[in-house]
Amino acid sequence: MTTLFSRTARTLTLLSCLCIAAPSIVRADEAPPSAREQEARAAIQAANAAKVVGPTDVKLFDQATLKLPAGRIWVPQPAAGQLMRAMGNSADDRLAGVVLPDGEGDWIVVAEFEKAGFIKDDDARDWKADELLDNIRKGTEHSNEDRRSRGIPELDVLGWVQAPTYDASAHRLVWSIHARQKGQPASDPGSINYNTYALGRDGYFSMNLVTAYDHIAEDKPIAHELLAALEYGDGKRYRDFNASTDKVAEYGLAALVGGLAVKKLGLFAVIAAFAAKSFKLIALGAVALIAGVKRFFGGKSKSDDVA
Repeated sequence: MTTLFSRTARTLTLLSCLCIAAPSIVRADEAPPSAREQEARAAIQAANAAKVVGPTDVKLFDQATLKLPAGRIWVPQPAAGQLMRAMGNSADDRLAGVVLPDGEGDWIVVAEFEKAGFIKDDDARDWKADELLDNIRKGTEHSNEDRRSRGIPELDVLGWVQAPTYDASAHRLVWSIHARQKGQPASDPGSINYNTYALGRDGYFSMNLVTAYDHIAEDKPIAHELLAALEYGDGKRYRDFNASTDKVAEYGLAALVGGLAVKKLGLFAVIAAFAAKSFKLIALGAVALIAGVKRFFGGKSKSDDVA
């Protein structure tokens, strides 16, 4: 049977299920599991029960279809929201689900739909990457005040991993920022939100890849693969917009890289904070939750399983 995350995770998933079924089974030298650890194991179990394995078509609300490729797993709501909350991130009705690797991989793609209305894209002709980056840095510094008050690591924006690129014919936007927690040494690779957007008649889907900086070269094709696999339904495409009847968004395309970008940067910051405070996770992404469960039971690390 196909498992949720990686080949190494098969034993870990079983452990998590056994732990939920028999919560009294703990090592003698370990304290009972905390509420956060119990939440994580329950989220893993729920995700395993709800997962859909590619290749298959996944319906995304009443808007689109994701042609989930082979080697990918889709976790729908409400299990996806449970998984996100277990990693310390919020989840609401915009969340469609998450994509995870069916095999090796330490990444997660978060798929959301924002029913903002029709996004005008004419400002893409005039934007300047340096100005957008400066705005993101300023917005991040402002958001750091809130992160500090909530005990969430503050961020430094280091630069573009990919400057904003917009395909006007397909109405697809891609950009990515490299950020690191404040106070971390330069040797710390930091983390990545690799952001992709598909514009439609009523709003847009965002499919954001969360991975480590030193994995981005191998992982970013996954984001492009999934973006290309998303197809809006009849009457929901960008070209179906009717100016006389349809809602127009209050902001343009640049806002998906500017003001709204700062909020997206917080995604991996919150996950990283959870990692540091609970399981001491080895990597961002849901596979790390299972690795944390394994360490909780005193098992080997992932590297120990490599023959």
